[in-house]
Amino acid sequence: MLPTVDFILGEHQRTLDERYRLSIPVEMCDALTHSVEGQECILTKERPGCLSLWNSALWQEKLNQGVQIIRDKMAAGHMNGRIDQLQMLGRLLSTRQKSVQFAGRGRLVIPEGFREFLGVEPGEEVVIVGAAICVELWKPEKWLDYLEGRMPKFRRLFDQLSR
Repeated sequence: MLPTVDFILGEHQRTLDERYRLSIPVEMCDALTHSVEGQECILTKERPGCLSLWNSALWQEKLNQGVQIIRDKMAAGHMNGRIDQLQMLGRLLSTRQKSVQFAGRGRLVIPEGFREFLGVEPGEEVVIVGAAICVELWKPEKWLDYLEGRMPKFRRLFDQLSR
């Protein structure tokens, strides 16, 4: 069973500083780090222009469950002939996530490799969005594109999930 985290909501604009630091709202930091030692969380690449921050215990449990399913399938012989897909999964897992720590006042340094994926330069704005179970960091143009495509479907999604 996955550990629970507070429902994280909200949208904030922040500026990326010259050292690639971003100030994350305190309530979001607290939600991400409430059940872990220190101020550590997991930063992941979601889609071009979007990174996400996860509670490290929640992320690790999700990852462990998925990897175990794949291992079980390999042991049962269900992955024969799928070596290319397994290698691709390994490559993506190797570069998709990184453990990061919040510094004072909820500041987070965006690591190299993740900066390019986010596509935001120092002095530019970043949109910080509560995504219920994680916090997302968006390049503003990508966030608006995402919203334009998804907002018309909001009511149906809410109704489906809340039944």
